[in-house]
Amino acid sequence: MSVEHRSPVVVENPEGTGPFVILCDHASNRIPDEYKSFGFADDALETHIAWDPGALTVSRRLSALLDAPLLWPDVSRLVIDCNRPIDASSLIVIESEGRPVAANRNLSDAQRAERIKRIHAPYHDAIDACLKRRLAGGMEPALVAVHSFTPVYLGKSRPWEIGIVFGDDRRLADDFIRGLQADPALTVGVNQPYAPADQVYYTVERHAGPRGLPAAMIEIRNDAIDDAEGQRRWADRLADILIAAKPRLARRHAVV
Repeated sequence: MSVEHRSPVVVENPEGTGPFVILCDHASNRIPDEYKSFGFADDALETHIAWDPGALTVSRRLSALLDAPLLWPDVSRLVIDCNRPIDASSLIVIESEGRPVAANRNLSDAQRAERIKRIHAPYHDAIDACLKRRLAGGMEPALVAVHSFTPVYLGKSRPWEIGIVFGDDRRLADDFIRGLQADPALTVGVNQPYAPADQVYYTVERHAGPRGLPAAMIEIRNDAIDDAEGQRRWADRLADILIAAKPRLARRHAVV
């Protein structure tokens, strides 16, 4: 039986002229043909441990509204998590949210290295190439990573509808926080439900940090984006904040 070797990395709207670059690290729950023999459980692929439901549709609408490039790995994070350092224990999980992932037990060093080479490295190479092109063209981009999170984690309810995750550079995060907190009906997480200390900020920090680029990671509770209306509503709300932030980001670029 032949094995399909589909590209593990998708780049949409690569020539977008807007100042933002959208990343969706956990967009897909696809198990490529070459990894199906490992025996990933079908029912696990429909859960949050395999991907971030709703995040890709929100990302695509943001890409369209902002004329922004969008990059995402078309592989489930159960195979390899592109938003983790290669030396992290959570790069290839053997357990996630209390559920064993038997397909990843007893991987050899060669099998681990092959996943890094075929999936993790090409994704980050694509982001690097996108940013280098834009910087070479005189455009200083801002990075926005879109994720979703579960309403309940290990039996504990999460009160936030959305969280903004950021490191030392708060330029873009503060725009999001200010814009979202203007709605008193929203409970906004500030480095909640995750923070960089949880090793969830790897992609953004790797690519934005050394270049001094404004960046933030968005975490939307996935029950708010489980249908087309919720996805559209949240994408539009976030796009409005980013559009309003563009003049301020441009001024900040001019003085750093």
